[in-house]
Order: sequence, then structure tokens, then C-alpha cells
Amino acid sequence: MLSKARAKTGLAAAARLSLALAAAAGLALAAPAGEAPATPPYAPVDPGPPGGPPSDAIVLLGPGFDDAALALRWTSRKDPERKAPPPWKVENGVVTVAPGTGDLVTRESFADVQLHMEWMLPPREKAATEGEDAGNSGIKFHETYEIQILDSHGRTGNALGQAGAVYKQHAPLVNATKPPGQWQSFDIVFRPPRFAGEKLVADGRFTVWHNGVLIQDNVKILGRTNDPRPMPREYALPFFLQDHGGKVSFRNIWVRRLAPRAE
Repeated sequence: MLSKARAKTGLAAAARLSLALAAAAGLALAAPAGEAPATPPYAPVDPGPPGGPPSDAIVLLGPGFDDAALALRWTSRKDPERKAPPPWKVENGVVTVAPGTGDLVTRESFADVQLHMEWMLPPREKAATEGEDAGNSGIKFHETYEIQILDSHGRTGNALGQAGAVYKQHAPLVNATKPPGQWQSFDIVFRPPRFAGEKLVADGRFTVWHNGVLIQDNVKILGRTNDPRPMPREYALPFFLQDHGGKVSFRNIWVRRLAPRAE
């Protein structure tokens, strides 16, 4: 007959094995209402090649994507039913803003995430092109909180609107923007605001690396971008890539769902 100590050890080992098997099978632990589960703690994850995607990532745009693959992950934000095909087209795994067609929004909703994306600014049409007419786009988490994309290479004006800014809220720590025509990267950790009913119980946060350089260090989200309305109460919502008239290109976009941070 097994001793109690050996029985407890066996149960613990079985629990660890069950966790590992669940991770290997693509299963996950319980998550907050409205959000799919994150990878279980200390589950094995293959980091993949430089730039990812890791083995537990959801690939939203990658090599081999065509228009059909894009349509499984994205839709037109102009369509209130979110059933229309994406308004932008894919070529060799790269999608480029089609000015005037509207934003590209995810079909899935996301809450706490790590996101990797690569983007390229179009050539400068005029040497004097400045401000927010220069290769303007952005990514809006929860369709509400924007990280700015802009041709900010060699420019210093309007820090709250530069590439990598939490738009109109936090300027980037440094300007790490490359010249137009070169691929750039954002690596972003997004922690959405959390509510209990109408009460804010956890501030939203952004941490951002631009081309491998830390530019936003766990900064607090102060509210909606350019919008005085209250922040959305939903824990998980889609995000979108902005059509702001510039022919900005995107490739290699993936996300990893994260467990909510402890408060």
C-alpha cells in the first residue's frame, strides 16, 4: 500500500503530465469570460525563427498568405456585420493599405496579448512631406487605443504623434524609425483596462519595442484615442490596421494570448 507522501507525489506528477499533454494538444486553462485561454504557465513553447512566430502564436498575416487566407483572419471595418472580404489585397505575404477602402479589422477578439508586426513606409513623394500626411497608419487595440505608424525618420516635431506614440497620450522614449522603404517592427504587450461592472479595477497598459528598441515602458492608457467617450467595458475586442491614406505595407503579424496580469 502506498504511503500518503508517495500518493501525493504521484498525484502531483500526474497533474504536471496532464498540463503538459494539454499544452501539446493545443488545449489551455480557464480564462476570464470573453477571452480565449492563454498558454498554461511554463508550458513548452518553441520560439520559432527570429521574429517568430512562436508555436503558441495565432498568425494573422504570414508567408504563404493569399487573399483567401487573409479573409479568414480579417474583414472590412466598414461592414457593420463584419462579413465583407478584406478591402486590401495580399501579394507574397504582404498586404498594403488601399487608400480610401477603409480599415482592416480582425475577425477575432483579443484581450491581453503580445503582438509582433512588421511594416514598411511608402517612399516620400515630396521632400517637404511632414506631419501626419507622411506614411500615416496605426494599429488600434480594442478598436480604441492607437499605437501610431508614421514616417518619423529624422524628424522631431509633434512627439505625441510620432511613430510608436500611444497617440496623443505618450511620446516614444526615442525615435527608432527607419527610412521609408525599409521593413520595421513593433513588438507590443497590450494590457486592456479591466472593469467590474462600471468600476475600473485595472488600468490599461502598453509596452512597445520599435525595431528592438524599448519606446513605451508599461505606460498607462489614459482613455480612448481622440475620443471623449468612456472606455469600452468589454475585456476582449478586435483590433484594426488603419487606412489613413498612406500606402503602408504589413507582413508577419502574429499574437500570443496572455493571462491577465495579477493585481
